[in-house]
Amino acid sequence: MRRTLFLAAITLFAASTVKAQDCCKNGGQLKSWSYVEAQGGVQFTGDKDVSFTKLLMPQGALSFGHYFTPVVGARLHVEGLQGKGRFDDLDKNYKWNYITTDADLLVNISNLFSKNYARPLNLIFVGGIGLANAWNNDELTGIVEGDPTLAPLAWGKNNYLTHNLRAGLRLETNVTKPFGVSLEVDANNMDDRFNSKTNDKDDWMFSAKLGLIWRFGYKKQCCEKAPEPKAVPIPPVKEPVVVAPPVEKKPEPKAVVKTEKLHESVFYVICKSDPLPAGKNELQRVADFLKKHADAKVQIVGYADKGTGNARVNKMYAERRAAQCKDALVKQFGCDANRIVIDSKGDTVQPFTENDKNRCVIIDSEAQYTVYE
Repeated sequence: MRRTLFLAAITLFAASTVKAQDCCKNGGQLKSWSYVEAQGGVQFTGDKDVSFTKLLMPQGALSFGHYFTPVVGARLHVEGLQGKGRFDDLDKNYKWNYITTDADLLVNISNLFSKNYARPLNLIFVGGIGLANAWNNDELTGIVEGDPTLAPLAWGKNNYLTHNLRAGLRLETNVTKPFGVSLEVDANNMDDRFNSKTNDKDDWMFSAKLGLIWRFGYKKQCCEKAPEPKAVPIPPVKEPVVVAPPVEKKPEPKAVVKTEKLHESVFYVICKSDPLPAGKNELQRVADFLKKHADAKVQIVGYADKGTGNARVNKMYAERRAAQCKDALVKQFGCDANRIVIDSKGDTVQPFTENDKNRCVIIDSEAQYTVYE
């Protein structure tokens, strides 16, 4: 009896350890990460008297950022190259150099409402404050020498320093992957003299940039802390009196027909048809079932999610997924192709309530066998 209680205590401790390991499967839940990004695009400084298409100029940017949580992050962002202004009535353009340095707040709006951090796209709000430094305004100086009234408050050849307030939105690919791309659109508020023209209103510079991102320093945490194992008290027991059991005649074994069912699901990342290696364990169980039951057949049905693509494309993906699973069972697990039936539902049937889970293949079978009890 004491031995039985001791084994029960060991089993309870082991179960607690397994729970903690399951909680930390795949490294745990995403907590924080850092990144660097290079961007390139176009910008223009607003001028109500000139069409923005005549003011477009190239722009480059570099930034270093860190996400403290999957929702909130910050970055140091430097961008610039050349600004452009124009006097339409004189048909003359002028350019100057500038650079802006900002500290930006980043809020991942997508992660704010969902913990599926591996989604394909994220919508992120950008807001920040910094300084803009402009210089090399020689082209404007040459234009206004003949008529100073064109730009009476132009900052001329000296450097010009102004505030920079920024707000914008960016689309960024899967944040759980080391490499990604982004599209960012920003509006920057600067002093009225930034473009050398004055109208008693702050100047606005608008930009659109594509970026290449490298993420690193991922940190993860377990979803919950494993409970501390508790000692199991061993109550005092009396030694039982051993009584020899009466000899009973064993009944003859009885044949019993039992049924074993197979139900496996293989899930896919969007537009990916290869079931391996993610579905390797599920396909191995299907192969083992066919080897165990020589007369059994399996049915493979492909599905696609309604949230992506259209009915024609989704029908093609669903058929391809079912065929890929059959091909893997035959070529890589040695199964008989004549015992595998495939079908496709496209996106006409959605077996799961969660949209992304419907990018899947479902495998079913049933076999009967006889045991003697």
